[in-house]
Amino acid sequence: MAISKKVTDRISLMLKKYQTVLSEAKDRDISESDTVVIIGDMLADMFGYKKYTEITTEFAIRGTYCDLAVKVDANVRFLIEAKAIGVALKDNHIKQAIDYGANHGIEWVVLTNGVIWQVYKIHFKQPIDKALIFEIDILQTSPKNQQMLECFGNLSREGFTQSSMTAFFQQQQATNKFSLAALLTTEPIIIAITKELKKLGAGKTEPEFIKNTIQNEVLKRELVDSDEAKAAKDFLKKSAKAAAKIKTKSATENTQQS
Repeated sequence: MAISKKVTDRISLMLKKYQTVLSEAKDRDISESDTVVIIGDMLADMFGYKKYTEITTEFAIRGTYCDLAVKVDANVRFLIEAKAIGVALKDNHIKQAIDYGANHGIEWVVLTNGVIWQVYKIHFKQPIDKALIFEIDILQTSPKNQQMLECFGNLSREGFTQSSMTAFFQQQQATNKFSLAALLTTEPIIIAITKELKKLGAGKTEPEFIKNTIQNEVLKRELVDSDEAKAAKDFLKKSAKAAAKIKTKSATENTQQS
Protein backbone atom coordinates (compact mmCIF):
# COMPACT_ATOMS: atom_id res chain seq x y z
CA MET A 1 0.00 0.00 0.00
CA ALA A 2 1.29 3.45 -0.96
CA ILE A 3 1.87 5.77 1.98
CA SER A 4 0.22 9.17 1.52
CA LYS A 5 2.27 12.36 1.32
CA LYS A 6 0.37 13.67 4.34
CA VAL A 7 1.66 10.77 6.45
CA THR A 8 5.25 10.88 5.18
CA ASP A 9 5.38 14.66 5.67
CA ARG A 10 4.16 14.26 9.25
CA ILE A 11 6.71 11.52 9.99
CA SER A 12 9.56 13.60 8.53
CA LEU A 13 8.55 16.73 10.44
CA MET A 14 8.09 14.93 13.76
CA LEU A 15 11.31 12.97 13.30
CA LYS A 16 13.25 16.23 13.39
CA LYS A 17 11.46 17.24 16.60
CA TYR A 18 12.07 13.91 18.33
CA GLN A 19 15.70 13.72 17.28
CA THR A 20 16.21 16.76 19.52
CA VAL A 21 14.01 15.34 22.29
CA LEU A 22 15.75 11.97 22.26
CA SER A 23 19.24 13.45 22.07
CA GLU A 24 18.57 15.52 25.20
CA ALA A 25 16.95 12.53 26.94
CA LYS A 26 19.95 10.36 26.13
CA ASP A 27 22.31 12.96 27.59
CA ARG A 28 20.25 12.94 30.79
CA ASP A 29 20.11 9.10 30.77
CA ILE A 30 16.40 9.07 31.62
CA SER A 31 14.63 6.09 33.18
CA GLU A 32 12.57 3.44 31.42
CA SER A 33 9.27 4.97 32.56
CA ASP A 34 10.29 8.38 31.19
CA THR A 35 11.42 6.74 27.94
CA VAL A 36 7.98 5.12 27.63
CA VAL A 37 6.38 8.58 27.92
CA ILE A 38 8.45 9.83 24.96
CA ILE A 39 7.63 6.73 22.90
CA GLY A 40 3.94 7.25 23.60
CA ASP A 41 4.23 10.85 22.40
CA MET A 42 5.99 9.64 19.25
CA LEU A 43 3.18 7.19 18.55
CA ALA A 44 0.74 10.08 18.69
CA ASP A 45 2.73 12.80 16.93
CA MET A 46 4.62 10.73 14.32
CA PHE A 47 2.38 7.74 13.78
CA GLY A 48 -0.97 9.51 14.18
CA TYR A 49 -2.57 7.40 16.92
CA LYS A 50 -5.02 8.91 19.39
CA LYS A 51 -3.03 9.36 22.55
CA TYR A 52 -5.71 8.68 25.13
CA THR A 53 -7.77 5.98 23.41
CA GLU A 54 -5.46 4.02 21.09
CA ILE A 55 -2.17 3.91 23.01
CA THR A 56 -2.28 1.98 26.27
CA THR A 57 0.11 0.90 29.02
CA GLU A 58 -2.56 -1.31 30.58
CA PHE A 59 -2.55 -4.26 28.19
CA ALA A 60 -2.36 -7.41 30.30
CA ILE A 61 -0.73 -10.60 29.01
CA ARG A 62 -0.83 -13.62 31.30
CA GLY A 63 -0.73 -11.66 34.52
CA THR A 64 1.80 -9.05 33.42
CA TYR A 65 1.68 -5.90 31.34
CA CYS A 66 3.57 -5.06 28.17
CA ASP A 67 4.95 -1.53 28.05
CA LEU A 68 2.70 -0.22 25.29
CA ALA A 69 0.00 -1.59 23.01
CA VAL A 70 -1.49 0.17 19.99
CA LYS A 71 -5.16 -0.68 19.74
CA VAL A 72 -7.67 0.61 17.17
CA ASP A 73 -11.35 -0.37 17.19
CA ALA A 74 -10.72 -3.12 19.77
CA ASN A 75 -7.99 -4.68 17.59
CA VAL A 76 -4.40 -4.67 18.84
CA ARG A 77 -2.19 -3.71 15.92
CA PHE A 78 1.20 -4.14 17.56
CA LEU A 79 2.93 -4.30 20.92
CA ILE A 80 5.91 -2.29 22.09
CA GLU A 81 8.51 -3.52 24.55
CA ALA A 82 10.45 -0.47 25.78
CA LYS A 83 13.78 -0.12 27.54
CA ALA A 84 15.44 2.92 29.08
CA ILE A 85 17.08 5.13 26.49
CA GLY A 86 20.59 4.27 27.72
CA VAL A 87 20.04 0.51 27.66
CA ALA A 88 21.39 -1.47 24.70
CA LEU A 89 18.81 -3.81 23.17
CA LYS A 90 19.80 -7.45 23.73
CA ASP A 91 18.62 -10.94 22.80
CA ASN A 92 16.76 -11.43 26.10
CA HIS A 93 14.82 -8.21 25.46
CA ILE A 94 13.83 -9.53 22.03
CA LYS A 95 12.65 -12.80 23.58
CA GLN A 96 10.57 -10.88 26.10
CA ALA A 97 8.92 -8.86 23.34
CA ILE A 98 8.25 -11.93 21.18
CA ASP A 99 6.82 -13.85 24.15
CA TYR A 100 4.32 -11.06 24.76
CA GLY A 101 3.14 -11.14 21.15
CA ALA A 102 3.09 -14.93 20.91
CA ASN A 103 1.06 -15.28 24.12
CA HIS A 104 -1.64 -13.03 22.74
CA GLY A 105 -1.55 -14.02 19.07
CA ILE A 106 -0.22 -10.63 17.95
CA GLU A 107 1.93 -10.83 14.83
CA TRP A 108 3.81 -7.52 14.98
CA VAL A 109 6.09 -6.41 17.83
CA VAL A 110 8.38 -3.42 18.30
CA LEU A 111 11.41 -3.39 20.60
CA THR A 112 12.82 0.07 21.28
CA ASN A 113 14.72 2.27 23.69
CA GLY A 114 13.37 5.34 21.94
CA VAL A 115 16.46 5.76 19.79
CA ILE A 116 16.84 2.27 18.29
CA TRP A 117 13.63 0.82 16.81
CA GLN A 118 13.42 -2.86 15.87
CA VAL A 119 10.26 -4.17 14.20
CA TYR A 120 9.61 -7.92 14.30
CA LYS A 121 7.17 -10.32 12.67
CA ILE A 122 6.25 -13.35 14.75
CA HIS A 123 5.96 -16.69 12.96
CA PHE A 124 3.33 -18.80 14.70
CA LYS A 125 4.79 -22.24 14.24
CA GLN A 126 6.45 -24.85 16.46
CA PRO A 127 8.64 -23.55 17.91
CA ILE A 128 7.58 -19.89 17.79
CA ASP A 129 10.01 -17.93 15.63
CA LYS A 130 10.53 -14.31 14.64
CA ALA A 131 12.04 -12.24 11.86
CA LEU A 132 13.53 -8.79 12.14
CA ILE A 133 11.80 -6.66 9.52
CA PHE A 134 13.45 -3.33 10.15
CA GLU A 135 15.95 -1.65 12.46
CA ILE A 136 16.80 2.03 12.62
CA ASP A 137 18.69 4.49 14.79
CA ILE A 138 16.44 7.55 15.04
CA LEU A 139 19.37 9.85 15.86
CA GLN A 140 21.38 8.72 12.84
CA THR A 141 18.71 8.68 10.14
CA SER A 142 17.50 11.36 7.76
CA PRO A 143 13.87 12.59 7.56
CA LYS A 144 14.08 11.66 3.88
CA ASN A 145 15.15 8.05 4.50
CA GLN A 146 12.72 6.17 2.25
CA GLN A 147 13.03 2.86 4.07
CA MET A 148 12.22 4.55 7.39
CA LEU A 149 9.28 6.43 5.86
CA GLU A 150 7.90 3.23 4.38
CA CYS A 151 8.25 1.24 7.61
CA PHE A 152 6.86 3.94 9.90
CA GLY A 153 4.21 4.75 7.29
CA ASN A 154 3.00 1.14 7.35
CA LEU A 155 2.94 1.24 11.15
CA SER A 156 1.01 4.52 11.17
CA ARG A 157 -2.67 4.82 11.99
CA GLU A 158 -3.54 5.55 8.37
CA GLY A 159 -1.23 3.02 6.77
CA PHE A 160 -1.46 -0.07 8.97
CA THR A 161 -3.16 -3.16 7.56
CA GLN A 162 -2.19 -6.80 7.89
CA SER A 163 -1.69 -7.03 4.13
CA SER A 164 0.48 -3.88 3.90
CA MET A 165 2.67 -5.07 6.78
CA THR A 166 3.01 -8.51 5.19
CA ALA A 167 3.95 -6.93 1.86
CA PHE A 168 6.55 -4.73 3.56
CA PHE A 169 7.93 -7.78 5.38
CA GLN A 170 8.26 -9.74 2.14
CA GLN A 171 9.94 -6.80 0.43
CA GLN A 172 12.44 -6.47 3.26
CA GLN A 173 13.08 -10.21 3.29
CA ALA A 174 13.79 -10.24 -0.43
CA THR A 175 16.29 -7.38 -0.26
CA ASN A 176 18.05 -7.89 3.08
CA LYS A 177 21.75 -8.75 3.23
CA PHE A 178 21.10 -12.44 3.86
CA SER A 179 18.85 -12.83 0.82
CA LEU A 180 21.25 -10.92 -1.40
CA ALA A 181 24.10 -13.11 -0.16
CA ALA A 182 22.04 -16.23 -0.87
CA LEU A 183 21.26 -14.95 -4.38
CA LEU A 184 24.97 -14.56 -5.11
CA THR A 185 25.46 -18.31 -4.85
CA THR A 186 22.42 -19.40 -6.88
CA GLU A 187 23.02 -21.20 -10.16
CA PRO A 188 21.90 -18.36 -12.51
CA ILE A 189 24.18 -15.82 -10.79
CA ILE A 190 27.16 -18.21 -10.72
CA ILE A 191 26.68 -18.92 -14.44
CA ALA A 192 26.51 -15.18 -15.18
CA ILE A 193 29.72 -14.55 -13.21
CA THR A 194 31.42 -17.46 -14.98
CA LYS A 195 30.55 -15.98 -18.38
CA GLU A 196 31.92 -12.57 -17.39
CA LEU A 197 35.14 -14.13 -16.10
CA LYS A 198 35.62 -15.99 -19.39
CA LYS A 199 35.29 -12.69 -21.25
CA LEU A 200 38.08 -11.32 -19.07
CA GLY A 201 40.28 -14.29 -19.88
CA ALA A 202 40.30 -15.62 -16.30
CA GLY A 203 41.89 -19.01 -15.73
CA LYS A 204 39.66 -20.79 -13.21
CA THR A 205 36.03 -20.33 -14.21
CA GLU A 206 34.45 -23.59 -13.04
CA PRO A 207 31.07 -22.82 -11.41
CA GLU A 208 31.88 -24.84 -8.27
CA PHE A 209 35.16 -22.96 -7.78
CA ILE A 210 33.39 -19.60 -8.16
CA LYS A 211 30.65 -20.59 -5.72
CA ASN A 212 33.11 -21.82 -3.09
CA THR A 213 35.21 -18.66 -3.41
CA ILE A 214 32.17 -16.42 -2.91
CA GLN A 215 30.97 -18.45 0.10
CA ASN A 216 34.34 -18.84 1.80
CA GLU A 217 36.32 -15.74 0.87
CA VAL A 218 33.94 -13.00 -0.32
CA LEU A 219 30.97 -13.20 2.02
CA LYS A 220 31.09 -12.76 5.79
CA ARG A 221 30.51 -15.98 7.72
CA GLU A 222 27.23 -14.71 9.21
CA LEU A 223 25.83 -14.27 5.70
CA VAL A 224 26.46 -17.93 4.89
CA ASP A 225 26.09 -20.03 8.04
CA SER A 226 23.78 -18.12 10.43
CA ASP A 227 20.14 -18.91 11.15
CA GLU A 228 19.21 -15.76 9.23
CA ALA A 229 21.16 -17.01 6.22
CA LYS A 230 19.33 -20.35 6.30
CA ALA A 231 15.99 -18.55 6.63
CA ALA A 232 16.87 -16.37 3.63
CA LYS A 233 17.66 -19.45 1.52
CA ASP A 234 14.32 -21.01 2.50
CA PHE A 235 12.53 -17.76 1.69
CA LEU A 236 14.11 -17.59 -1.77
CA LYS A 237 13.21 -21.22 -2.50
CA LYS A 238 9.59 -20.67 -1.51
CA SER A 239 9.42 -17.43 -3.49
CA ALA A 240 10.88 -19.13 -6.56
CA LYS A 241 8.35 -21.97 -6.33
CA ALA A 242 5.48 -19.52 -5.90
CA ALA A 243 6.66 -17.48 -8.90
CA ALA A 244 6.96 -20.64 -10.99
CA LYS A 245 3.40 -21.69 -10.08
CA ILE A 246 2.06 -18.27 -11.07
CA LYS A 247 3.98 -18.42 -14.35
CA THR A 248 2.65 -21.93 -15.12
CA LYS A 249 -0.91 -20.93 -14.25
CA SER A 250 -0.67 -17.83 -16.44
CA ALA A 251 0.70 -19.86 -19.36
CA THR A 252 -2.07 -22.43 -18.98
CA GLU A 253 -4.76 -19.75 -18.92
CA ASN A 254 -3.31 -18.06 -22.01
CA THR A 255 -3.25 -21.41 -23.85
CA GLN A 256 -6.89 -22.11 -22.93
CA GLN A 257 -7.97 -18.66 -24.05
CA SER A 258 -6.26 -19.04 -27.43
